[in-house]
Amino acid sequence: MRHFGHLAPEVRQRLFHREPGEFTADSPARLLSAALGATLYSPATRPRLADDIVKQAGRGVVSMVLCLEDSIDDADVVAGEENLVRQFADLDARAGADLPLLFVRVRTPEQIPDLVRRLGPAVRLLSGFVLPKFTEERGMPFLEALAGAEADSGRRLFAMPVLESPELLYRESRVATLEGIYRAVDKYRDRVLALRLGVTDFCSSYGLRRGPDMTAYDVQIVASVIADVVNMLGRADGTGFTVTGPVWEYFRVQERMFKPQLRQSPFLEVQAAELRQKLIEHAMDGLLREISLDHANGLLGKTCIHPSHVPAVHALSVVSHEEYSDAQDILRPERGGGGVLRSAYTNKMNEVKPHRAWAERTLLRAEAFGVANQDVGFVELLAAGLPD
Repeated sequence: MRHFGHLAPEVRQRLFHREPGEFTADSPARLLSAALGATLYSPATRPRLADDIVKQAGRGVVSMVLCLEDSIDDADVVAGEENLVRQFADLDARAGADLPLLFVRVRTPEQIPDLVRRLGPAVRLLSGFVLPKFTEERGMPFLEALAGAEADSGRRLFAMPVLESPELLYRESRVATLEGIYRAVDKYRDRVLALRLGVTDFCSSYGLRRGPDMTAYDVQIVASVIADVVNMLGRADGTGFTVTGPVWEYFRVQERMFKPQLRQSPFLEVQAAELRQKLIEHAMDGLLREISLDHANGLLGKTCIHPSHVPAVHALSVVSHEEYSDAQDILRPERGGGGVLRSAYTNKMNEVKPHRAWAERTLLRAEAFGVANQDVGFVELLAAGLPD
């Protein structure tokens, strides 16, 4: 699989200076964690789940979570498990089908070995599990169950803990909770692919809900949690983990109304302005701002609950030609001793030692999402990613 792999080769050639790289479920964890992109959630109870997965893969989705937790009623868990097993068997029978990375969000540790056993040969399609309401005390049994299921099945399985518990939100318990989370995930570092933020649960503790014109960073109590999570768990010194952006709850955007307009003249500034106005009118501007703020605050990838969010997340994840140029300059071998240099775009200072970690992360993102051509921006990438 590859980002933008659903586009025709000539379209990718027009858009990219360096095309996104290919990867598989067996690729190194470092690359997979950067390549998750827009992780699309779907209730595990959907009767045509296998068809939905194949359809979304064909539209550019590279990671999905099939949810047995908050997205389904308590009374539907058993039926959801049974449906999940059937749908995996259906997918397994579709030889050659392109599939995204598939994860299952469970409720209890006991579900992990049980589902792995029940999946049988179709477990080869499973990349791991999403672990809800993760703290050290509640999370360790999940991680231990995952390690046991991996040993029994012979299949590499990743964990994606969700940080959403009240203990993490409350100021008096936050640091101790983060320290405990770090101990748990550090012990299983090789199997923790990414940490996911459950901002909806954070808001619920205070009866809050951000509107479509606000981002998670406008809700100060939520922004403070994100900052502390990145501070303690997202460091670039080799001790940190990939932290993904929070879910965006709104999906009024009508993709099809944009596409004809975008395809008429994809490189005109007036067209970009018209598109932005339509995005504002259809509650997508908040999503675009939040994705940009995710990146600025050290988050990569995003939890998504609607397919209309996917093209925006992926378009904004592509490395610009300017970013790529700066990162390459900073990491040149002859720059190993440090120093300061003017960027090739002659508009900024690149300081080799302080900017090294940023440059390394940028090149990893370039490997996953590609590098745009010099005259290609977000609008063109979004236009290409929207479904026909």
